[in-house]
Amino acid sequence: MALIRFIKSLFVRNRIFYAITFLGIIYLISNWYHGLFPIANLLCLGLAVVFFVDCLVLFRGSEQLKAQRLLPEKFSNSDLNELIVKIQNKYPFEITVTIIDEIPIQFQKRDFKKTFPIPAKSIQEYAYNLRPVERGEYIFGHLNIYVSSPIGIVKRRYRFEKDQMVKVYPSFIQMKKYAFLALDNRLTLYGMKKIRRIGHTMEFEQIKDYVIGDDVRTINWKATAKRASLMVNQFQDEKAQPIYTIIDASRTMKMPFNGLTLLDYAINSTLAFSNIALKKKDKVGLLTFAETIKNHVPASSKKTHLDTILEVLYNINTKFLDNDFGTLYTQIKRKVTQRSLLLLYTNFEHISALERQLIYLKALSRKHVLVVIFFQNTELDALLTTHAENLEEVYHKTIAQKADYDKKVMAKTLAKYGIQTILTKPEDLTVNTINKYLEIKAKGLI
Repeated sequence: MALIRFIKSLFVRNRIFYAITFLGIIYLISNWYHGLFPIANLLCLGLAVVFFVDCLVLFRGSEQLKAQRLLPEKFSNSDLNELIVKIQNKYPFEITVTIIDEIPIQFQKRDFKKTFPIPAKSIQEYAYNLRPVERGEYIFGHLNIYVSSPIGIVKRRYRFEKDQMVKVYPSFIQMKKYAFLALDNRLTLYGMKKIRRIGHTMEFEQIKDYVIGDDVRTINWKATAKRASLMVNQFQDEKAQPIYTIIDASRTMKMPFNGLTLLDYAINSTLAFSNIALKKKDKVGLLTFAETIKNHVPASSKKTHLDTILEVLYNINTKFLDNDFGTLYTQIKRKVTQRSLLLLYTNFEHISALERQLIYLKALSRKHVLVVIFFQNTELDALLTTHAENLEEVYHKTIAQKADYDKKVMAKTLAKYGIQTILTKPEDLTVNTINKYLEIKAKGLI
């Protein structure tokens, strides 16, 4: 067994093949110059001795090197996640290590390799990043470390950390980024607009002195009479308003952009938006549907509610069948009895697809504030901006312009029936969704 383990962990470097090739040439030449033959024998013997000595210094002892792959508790989908490989050199001399990490099959990456020296009796770390584009469980294989001595003839392979697993969750990195900007009042740096308040909500906060610009309708005449100066009632945004994010998990959301499906863009946006809404003291719920209702999380403002939403978003699984807006309407009518803000993530590629569902969307908007969020096809941008030079390119550009025009017509059609819309690029989804939420809150529409 020891011999088998030795053979499996023994690898030779390219330089030994160069040496063997050089010896072969000398032996060949020695057929004509016989004086080279004993020199070739001495060189061959010397190579064998060096090989034996290199094996001896590398394979002496069973644990001359330790390595550990330090994984985070979970990965954030669509973001760069840092991994650290920690290596401890117990050899009494400097070694050269080559790391070949067997990263999960989802990344389809088979060229991972990193080589660097480590001084004697020291510890060194190597960090690298991975960007997952699918939710789920990712299994890492062996962490292979190949060690070479200063002689550099052979390598010894060490293997560590087989079958480590990490779960990829919706983008909590994006969630934290936007939450920080919201708390720091710097959302305008990411495209957020400052919305001028129109009117006021009806949640009383305090009575204060009148200043120019205050709404005269809020004057408190009793307080004014007591103080002999104008006093006004000050209101604040009404809190704990129910907000539901509705995710269409049908085949229309399977379209990929930059490695992510529209469904995953919607999931990442939902997590970031829910976090900010909870910080604004609103109640947040979640509903996913396709041919049936997949998940229904009632609205809540509890601090732990975000964890519930995160777990549901992580486990969203779909066969990408056709969606059923009739079932969605029935579920909302039965379960969501209070007037709420509904953010519907879906996609319509043709006007006919919108027209089939318009009756349900109008019915929802009569009782709730409905925002339909669908996507621009950014794959058409190149066709729209490129000058057509032949008949085929004219045809392709015409089709692209028609598709782009249809999207704008859909948005206007929804607006005609009082349904608010967000027509957005996938990469701008989170920014535009949060912006629309802040706008609706500022206008007091819910």
